[in-house]
Amino acid sequence: MSDSAARSRRLRLGAGVGLLAALAAVAVLYGIGAPGGKAADLCPAAAATRAAALAPLAQGEIAALAVERAPKFAPAINFQGPDGRKLNLADFRGRALLLNLWATWCVPCRAEMPALDRLEASAGDPGFEVAAVNVDTARLDRPAAFLDQIGVKTLRRYADPSDDSFETLRLAGKALGLPTSLLIDKDGCELGVVAGPVDWDSPDARKVVAALKGG
Repeated sequence: MSDSAARSRRLRLGAGVGLLAALAAVAVLYGIGAPGGKAADLCPAAAATRAAALAPLAQGEIAALAVERAPKFAPAINFQGPDGRKLNLADFRGRALLLNLWATWCVPCRAEMPALDRLEASAGDPGFEVAAVNVDTARLDRPAAFLDQIGVKTLRRYADPSDDSFETLRLAGKALGLPTSLLIDKDGCELGVVAGPVDWDSPDARKVVAALKGG
């Protein structure tokens, strides 16, 4: 190989290495192909379509619903099932979810619980569930006693006595207080959040739930 040909080959190789390095830097910067990176957090395009369908329904009794313009996967939170088994949101993939965090010491939480129970009774099915997670950290007999007292029969009794679920949502900027409710689609994407109580049995709220289920 002549000196000029060798120099030409080295230049081509150097340019190729430089291009790969530049592409790698872009991938690191934008999280392309990296687990947990920005691109990895983004949901499928269908989630944005579902969220857009909810936006015009955020009125009346559910005007406080803040709809995500670019939905991301819901924060990873853990809690206990009615049997004490450890659960997380990934266990609910395949069904839409109304995730509600509540506590017995929270007066607005107590007030909205009957409506959540009625919503689960009428709208709950294999494709949708109201998951009301109690976050009391003391006197853990209180939640069951309260739910029995007001006649809640349909809601499954989820609990997080560590309160880590609320803290996770707070750090993610999703929760300032209780109650807090997240609307999550069947792919695990967060479409919207509501801070404060809602009459979940109202026509306005039911329209939102119907759109969430139908998406």
